[in-house]
Amino acid sequence: MSSRIPRIHWPHPLSEGSTVELDATAAQHIVRVLRLGPGQALSLFDGNGLEADGRLQQVARRSVAVRLGAVRRASLESPLQVTLAQAVCRSDRMDFALQKAVELGVSTVIPLIAARSRLPDDPRRLARKQAHWQGVIVAACEQSGRAHVPRCAPVQVLDDWLQGEPLAADMGLVLDPAATCGMRDCPQPRGKVKVLIGPEGGLSRSELEQALACGFLSLRLGPRILRAETAGMATLAALQVLWGDLG
Repeated sequence: MSSRIPRIHWPHPLSEGSTVELDATAAQHIVRVLRLGPGQALSLFDGNGLEADGRLQQVARRSVAVRLGAVRRASLESPLQVTLAQAVCRSDRMDFALQKAVELGVSTVIPLIAARSRLPDDPRRLARKQAHWQGVIVAACEQSGRAHVPRCAPVQVLDDWLQGEPLAADMGLVLDPAATCGMRDCPQPRGKVKVLIGPEGGLSRSELEQALACGFLSLRLGPRILRAETAGMATLAALQVLWGDLG
């Protein structure tokens, strides 16, 4: 892993032969964390599928210039488009859930407020969380090699999301320990897949019933109860093995 070329998200056009100056946040990461110097290689990706080789030209504490080489289109995205609707849980657990979801190929993340979600005392902090979660997603893309950055949608109330979320040709899955249907019993997805995961205390019975009424399939992954931050990861991994690009 030590010989791997570092990857940095640069949400701007990439052009072979150009020189770009990275922002202060990226510069500090390159200097203080990666400890790179002039002449060393790195890679930039724009978040929309393009990636470019680069080499450091100038390195300062708050300013880094990168000379771009060949630009290419990366093709690491799964053929299975999965939206993870994750009920908000405690900060470190939410970060873990999002990080692993990105590594497992999630397309979109929708943070939800469920009846048993643990919310900050100050509602304004919840609005600021979205930017933090998007940063977690970007960092996971840098680590995992993805050139497409999944979108973290604004926080929504679960009831409102279900009422405005027609499944149409998509498949919706909601985890329920009392369900009788397992992953191998599910039909092969013909469109996008939406996975609904509850908070630490789980979804309430009324929330589960509402999801089922909206067309979601009740799913039981196995005999053990999974934590909120593990449930989405396990579901995504199973989906990718059966119909995606794992295995």
